[in-house]
Amino acid sequence: MSKIAFVFPGQGAQAVGMGKDLYDASPAARGVFAEADAALGFALSELIFNGPDEALKQTANTQPALLTVSAAFLEAFRETGIKPDYVAGHSLGEYSALTAAGAIGFADAVRTVRRRGEFMEQAVPGGQGAMSAVLGAERDALAALCASVSAGGHPVELANVNCPGQIVISGSADGVAQAGERIKEAGAKRAIPLEVSGPFHSSLMKPAADKLAAVLGEVAIADASVPVVANVTAAPATGAEDIRRLLVEQVYSPVLWEDTVRRLIEEGVDTFVELGSGAVLAGLIKKTDRSVRVLSVNSVESLQAAAAELTNEA
Repeated sequence: MSKIAFVFPGQGAQAVGMGKDLYDASPAARGVFAEADAALGFALSELIFNGPDEALKQTANTQPALLTVSAAFLEAFRETGIKPDYVAGHSLGEYSALTAAGAIGFADAVRTVRRRGEFMEQAVPGGQGAMSAVLGAERDALAALCASVSAGGHPVELANVNCPGQIVISGSADGVAQAGERIKEAGAKRAIPLEVSGPFHSSLMKPAADKLAAVLGEVAIADASVPVVANVTAAPATGAEDIRRLLVEQVYSPVLWEDTVRRLIEEGVDTFVELGSGAVLAGLIKKTDRSVRVLSVNSVESLQAAAAELTNEA
């Protein structure tokens, strides 16, 4: 029996104008954008559709913006009657997955990720943290290299295990630079510095996680209606308190995306539907396992095509 997973992108997928064609075409989507604006008390939708790009790229804006666009595509796609057997999201995208599973209400989620973005920006002074994408490294060898650099007093850790041959490292600017210089020791081809406002998913984010824990303590979280494969463990979670704990740990722990995809495939998933801006996850999933089908729903046209393909099989 074939199974479907809905997956949701994280930071880096944003683009000015994302979701505008859906907003114009779908009353359900328009309702999501209106709810986001009301929850935050400012016109987030205006920023999403018209920019400027520099403002959209600020983490505290990017996170609620991407969540809102994913939630809008989710609401419109729900009208097709197609339901997921599992959900998952990359970093910030985990909040989209949790709203899809009914664990967190959308207004609560959008307010929470706004604060999450602020806390992550504040955790490390500008210029003191960094992230790089490492291509071609073997995971254990790269982890050992990072441990060796960190032992010298310059913390650097695995942040995103995205797919075979693509791992992001994160930590102090010095640590990331030193690891980048020694990258060939881990069998890697090169390290590409990323334009980010902080060393996300590293232990340097602990102060942000502590602040987020206080916010999440006030948020109503329910048991998930479908299993959410968590970034921290790459295992299905459904219990409300597990979900709350994992969201805190996620801020300073690596995103095990490759493991998440493999776990979903082990659970019988053969169709992934990516809902939201861009098609970043589609590429990562295909690099992990070429045999699965991935449908990116990021426009009205792609939504209609995915719905038609999946409905015809039902």
